[in-house]
Parts: sequence; C-alpha cells; structure tokens
Amino acid sequence: MERFTISLSDELAKEFDQWIQARGYSNRSEAVRDLLRKEIETKRLVQDQAIYGVATLSYVYNHHERNLAERLTNLQHEAHDVVVSSMHVHLDHDDCLETLFLRGMTQKIRGLADRLSAETGVRHSSLNLIPVKLAAIQHSHHAHSHTHFHPHS
Repeated sequence: MERFTISLSDELAKEFDQWIQARGYSNRSEAVRDLLRKEIETKRLVQDQAIYGVATLSYVYNHHERNLAERLTNLQHEAHDVVVSSMHVHLDHDDCLETLFLRGMTQKIRGLADRLSAETGVRHSSLNLIPVKLAAIQHSHHAHSHTHFHPHS
C-alpha cells in the first residue's frame, strides 16, 4: 500500500471531517479512497473505457398504459444475457416501480436502459452503472470455469 500526504486549509479540513462523520467513515483515508474510486470510475464511464459493468436500473411506470408491462417484459427477455433479476413494487393503484439488476458489456447495459426508459409511460428512470473487470476463473473446488465481475481497485 502506498502512502501520501496532502495539505488542506483548516476550513476545508473541518468541512471534510464533517462530511466524513455524516457518512459514517471511520477515518480520512477510507473517505479519500472512496472519493478517488468514484472519480476514476466516472472517468472510465464518461470516456467509454469501461467495457464491462454491473448496474441497477430503476424506473416508475403506469401499469394501465396500453401494453406497457408486456413491452417492458419483452425488452428484458431480449436482453436476457444482461438482466440478472428484477424486482417489481406496486406503489399505488396505478404506478409500479421496477428495479433491474444488470451485468455485462457496458454498451449493452446502456442500450437496454435507454430502450426501457424511452418507452411511452415510463417515468423517473435512473441507471446506476459501476465499471468492473471481467475474469474467467477456474476454481479448484469446481469442475467448470465461470466468470467473475470484479470492481476496479
């Protein structure tokens, strides 16, 4: 592990300590590591350097909208290699919240999110995408190899 020192003004250090406390960090180092990870992940996503990712896509829709639930389900089935699972919640008599758990190629995840979000009747969609490294693994306790999705650093 590499160590480095940074200098902060008294005011910035005080605000940073308040930020750390509000979020429940036990020390400055872990907070700085998380901030750096987030910034680097954002750069990877913005510059299309993240080939693989894991994600959640949440959206609200009116289930009375003509054939909307069926269209959404069909889009999910078309992307069965990306959709890991879904959770469906009834918010009220009309509206539903769905959250999809996704993994695979970032471009395919974004494409599915765009198609689902663009369906007439879908509102308030939000994609939370995290870049990962893909590794094919052969464990000694398994007869077959499989894929792991590892977060960066």
